[in-house]
Amino acid sequence: MAVTAQRQAAGGASTGGRPGLRRRDVAGLALAGAWLPAARAAPVLRVLSWPGYADPDVVARFERRHNARVEITTVSSDDVLRARVASPQDGGFDLVAANTAEIARLAGQQLLAPLPLQQIPNTQRQLPRFQNLGSIAGLTAGDQVYGMPYTYSEMGLIYDRQQFAAAPRSIGVLWEPRWQGRVLAFDGSSHAFSLAAMRRGMPPFHIQDAQFADLARDLVALRRNVRAFYSLPEESLELFRKHHIAVMHANYGQQQLKQLRDAGLDVGYVVPREGALAWLDCWAITRRCTQLPLAAAWINFMLDPGVSRGLTQRQGLANTLDEPPALSDDAPMGAIVWLEPVEDEALRAQLWQRILSGDRPSRF
Repeated sequence: MAVTAQRQAAGGASTGGRPGLRRRDVAGLALAGAWLPAARAAPVLRVLSWPGYADPDVVARFERRHNARVEITTVSSDDVLRARVASPQDGGFDLVAANTAEIARLAGQQLLAPLPLQQIPNTQRQLPRFQNLGSIAGLTAGDQVYGMPYTYSEMGLIYDRQQFAAAPRSIGVLWEPRWQGRVLAFDGSSHAFSLAAMRRGMPPFHIQDAQFADLARDLVALRRNVRAFYSLPEESLELFRKHHIAVMHANYGQQQLKQLRDAGLDVGYVVPREGALAWLDCWAITRRCTQLPLAAAWINFMLDPGVSRGLTQRQGLANTLDEPPALSDDAPMGAIVWLEPVEDEALRAQLWQRILSGDRPSRF
């Protein structure tokens, strides 16, 4: 409203050259000028985020608490996020929510500022594994921290309790012949090769050239065991229900689990002993931030129990303060492995397309 009033006041001619301008109009303009500086004094925080991370009522609470205005811009892919952060025409964002691999990439391009940890006391409420930031690849450089964990989802196994007497313990269940035609897996080249590498006990993000042939043959075997590869969580729900699926590699983790349970399916969820790939989205402050104290206050606010737990209740996503309720019955058997940049995205994609198209193992 203040900007509108300012433009209207500046758009006309001076009072001396404006015919018919009455004294009360001049007084009104003077009054408007009196309150414009106060309105402009409210700082504006520009936030680049993902849908559901900052609902309007949450943003309104922050604005009231800090006498500020927040502009939320949402993105739908990492590609868009990178472009918006780097664009010189975008006007600059103060904060961005990004996964650990993107945090590492942005920090390496010097597009992020170190976090003022002393201004984010709610970090003391986080689970121990999120307080030990040096153990999470991509968040630190030297003694500086560039990303603060906010929400995550591990890619565990969802299984039909009616078909399993006990929870599956290994990623290898996806390859077991007894479940042929009753397995679902995600259609993604990067995650597929990482999954196959973890099954063999190999590093999931740094595959050597000589190892790709064996892993490609493993994925051909997986393709032959899988009923279908899905892309969207809604698609996996329909496939699970229609084809009496026994087990699924859940790329969307607990979001998928919530969908299946809400649909009335009796399913369990487990992190296998080899571990589970996981994305971890963090809040980061950009180099172009002009509201550093307010940006730190935003991160601290997002780690408030009411806000973080609200994210779990509304979106089905894990927060960093509590153990995920989805794992309360099926405790993790393996580690959560945060995503990192992989050694060769193009090679993984090329091989994956050959696998899906039906190439035989002997061709790798």
